Amino acid sequence: MRASLEVADVLRAVGPAYRAAHAGHLSLHQIKVMSAIEHCRTAAMGGHVEACTDCGHWRIAYNSCRNRHCPKCQGAAARNWLAAREADLLPVGYFHVVFTLPAEIAAVAFHNKALVYDLLFKTASETMLTIAADPKHLGARIGITAVLHTWGSAMTHHPHIHMIVPGGGISPDGERWIPARPAFLLPVRVLGALFRRLFLTRLLALHDTGRLVFFGQLAHLTGRRAFLRHLAPVRKKRWVVYAEPPFAGPEAVLAYLSRYTHRVAISNSRLIRFDEGNVTFRYKDYRRSAPDRQQVMTLSADEFIRRFLLHCLPRGFHRIRHYGLLAGSTRKAHLERARQLLAVASHAADEPCPELIDTRPPCPHCGGRMVVIEIFERRYRARGPPRAADPSGSPAS
Repeated sequence: MRASLEVADVLRAVGPAYRAAHAGHLSLHQIKVMSAIEHCRTAAMGGHVEACTDCGHWRIAYNSCRNRHCPKCQGAAARNWLAAREADLLPVGYFHVVFTLPAEIAAVAFHNKALVYDLLFKTASETMLTIAADPKHLGARIGITAVLHTWGSAMTHHPHIHMIVPGGGISPDGERWIPARPAFLLPVRVLGALFRRLFLTRLLALHDTGRLVFFGQLAHLTGRRAFLRHLAPVRKKRWVVYAEPPFAGPEAVLAYLSRYTHRVAISNSRLIRFDEGNVTFRYKDYRRSAPDRQQVMTLSADEFIRRFLLHCLPRGFHRIRHYGLLAGSTRKAHLERARQLLAVASHAADEPCPELIDTRPPCPHCGGRMVVIEIFERRYRARGPPRAADPSGSPAS
């Protein structure tokens, strides 16, 4: 069901003028993202004609753009991803852990997204795996699913990593499952201190090898002394690592993942109004107490688009990653061993795959099944159904 107002509506109305006003300042990737969202589920994308097998009612369905920044296309992507992840869940509590970059580092990340976001993934995951393996803490190999978000609720630049972590891990000798305490995984102050040290050491190494670039007000950070002065305050600051108590069962884990894995900077459901060149939307102000947290903000359409485009990820960048027991080709073996140690049934490799569910909405007239009767390519319009002919052979008027 179409939302009453969509990001695509704003981009279609203001996008051409925005691109003209900012020519030379937008990357080709950002322009392609705008174009994909503007054309999503329109005739420009092609589509098909569906007809009801019972009453003959027909309708046109246009293709989606499948761009990972499009608010309309993430629902199906999330459902498919979650179906694949459901079999990976273990019968243990799962913790939610968040690693956040300080504002000074976020400013550096803004000009070096691929490098700094990748460094954020690597240092946050290494921090978790190192502290978890320490016998003074958990003393086990853990698994991690990590998701990158680059925005705050008001679409400002706020890079952080969300992690879902099983409450326990496999012992170093592989012979025991070591459970975490019921409401405690790892000490956040210890995690924050190691995260800060690893990140700053490696960020400085990137600077020393000339891999970081700076523009505008940060152009002076090209010099090593200026860069060290910029980092000086964050060396003394506590870096925020946040951990929540475990979820109440696998269903809660999946519900959480469905909200976070394929989220974009703003969903269509948060948009309230678009008029006179302004966009009004809902956001959460986390500085306020819970009852007053929901707020409303109005931005000019140009500022709204600018903030939205801040969160276009570099081409080919993976924003969902798995580490430890859940990493790569060893994931299945590790999960199988974990289930053995937890004395729970394994997922049979030869289980039949469930039949694909027809996701097409039923006929709005009679509730019957809709089937595809025609496919048309991009830029072409669908033909209407043939008119019924009268008995004399003449087409009906």
